[in-house]
Amino acid sequence: MKSFLDEVAARTPAPGGGAVAAMTAASAAALVSMAARFSSSEDVATAGDELRARLVQLAADDAAAYTAVLAARDAATRQEALQVATEVPREIAEVAAEVAMLAHGLVENGNPRLLGDARVAELVAEAAGRAAGVLVEINSAPSG
Repeated sequence: MKSFLDEVAARTPAPGGGAVAAMTAASAAALVSMAARFSSSEDVATAGDELRARLVQLAADDAAAYTAVLAARDAATRQEALQVATEVPREIAEVAAEVAMLAHGLVENGNPRLLGDARVAELVAEAAGRAAGVLVEINSAPSG
């Protein structure tokens, strides 16, 4: 079975940027969960696990949404597909922001020995959210 990175690197249009943003944020969520467990914050760890699972699903959703855009044969179908291809990265950005907030809490109050992991999770989640936001802008732009 091909790895996710092999799939991204292949000469196929999907998975692409949205899926990468989602999986990047999922990696940050995994770091949050790990750092929270070392900080005796099981509720934060559980929240990180839930967000990670959601982001993995959003990566698949994004690939499917972009594939639908490419498969659209008429303007109406394409417009509908673009709407979905805009909503998925918007949700990726929102979930990534939640991950960043959890990570920030661990930076402030977590186990100091895992400060680096918490800070990396915060920065990576923020970057993934910004990347997904760019996709929202691009997919929302009027075609010309």
